[in-house]
Amino acid sequence: MERPLKGSAPNADDEQLLRGRVYGRDHDDPDPGPLPHQTYAALVGGPLDGLLLDITGWRTEEVDDGVALITELGRWPGGRALYDPRSGEPRTPGPGVSCRFYYSGDTP
Repeated sequence: MERPLKGSAPNADDEQLLRGRVYGRDHDDPDPGPLPHQTYAALVGGPLDGLLLDITGWRTEEVDDGVALITELGRWPGGRALYDPRSGEPRTPGPGVSCRFYYSGDTP
């Protein structure tokens, strides 16, 4: 598969590969989707748009801090894409998608 050029957005093939998949699971996994007993944050925007992040067992403070996720698809391949929750946005307790993390930039 063709990799995006440094600083470019993911191409359509990359975006399709990411949809409905859990961050950190291998794309070759026969079932890379969410598990019914886990809790997830939906990643919105940026290079990991459409992925779910497993936040099962995270404390409220950890969710509030957001995340820096390693990706080859960001501005710096092998760098991190930054995602944060929006203040005041509701969260649903329990399994399933409980919140959203929004893209806020990249870091090497």
